[in-house]
Amino acid sequence: MKTLKAVIVEDSRLARNELKELLNSHKEIELIGEAANVDEGFSLITATNPDLLFLDINMPEKDGFELLEMLDEVPVTIFTTAFDEYAIKSFEYNAFDYLLKPINPKRFALSIEKVLEKGRHSETLDPKNETALRLDKQIFIKDGEKCWLVKIQDIFMFEIVGNYTRVFFENNKPLIYKSLGKIEEKLPNDIFFRANRQQLININQVKKVVSWFNGKLKVEMNSGDEVEISRRQSYLFKEQLSF
Repeated sequence: MKTLKAVIVEDSRLARNELKELLNSHKEIELIGEAANVDEGFSLITATNPDLLFLDINMPEKDGFELLEMLDEVPVTIFTTAFDEYAIKSFEYNAFDYLLKPINPKRFALSIEKVLEKGRHSETLDPKNETALRLDKQIFIKDGEKCWLVKIQDIFMFEIVGNYTRVFFENNKPLIYKSLGKIEEKLPNDIFFRANRQQLININQVKKVVSWFNGKLKVEMNSGDEVEISRRQSYLFKEQLSF
């Protein structure tokens, strides 16, 4: 297996040194940079495209969740925190793992082994060599106090709501302050299809397609949601699905 690139975003110099010392025992992980705050971390991550992120949650000015919200795609993330309530919270948000400070070396080793095991059975940790996000990549979504780390493949629809975009996955429909056009640019266009001016659908999540009025189509998603495909887009949809 290839060496995995890692970065640390942590405001405490002592905590960063502790993580670096622990990583010295794991040659499969290459530390390629560290940052002391969210803005530095954002610049570092966008410049280096790491496979793995060690992220402190509770930092001054901006916290770890805000950093994830700034990223178009999120590396495999291990939260580090000195506060139990944050650790529990991050676990609920589907973080890959979390470590309580001071970090126990055995617990750290178990976390690294989980990362390596994930890399053996998934392409998630492969280098980024495409402009579009792969389906197994995850994005961070925050709506009020709720946060999620969601794989692209699990999102079945995006919908314009004023200046916001609603994201549909599982039973959740949070709003994010990003335009649908910007989101569409990053998604694989062979999987996500612009059904109409308002909605973008995941064709892998389409359950049924029926003919509709005036040459239009209507699709039923696996979630039960129904989406009308505009007449112009219906022709393109048929071409894309070869029917």
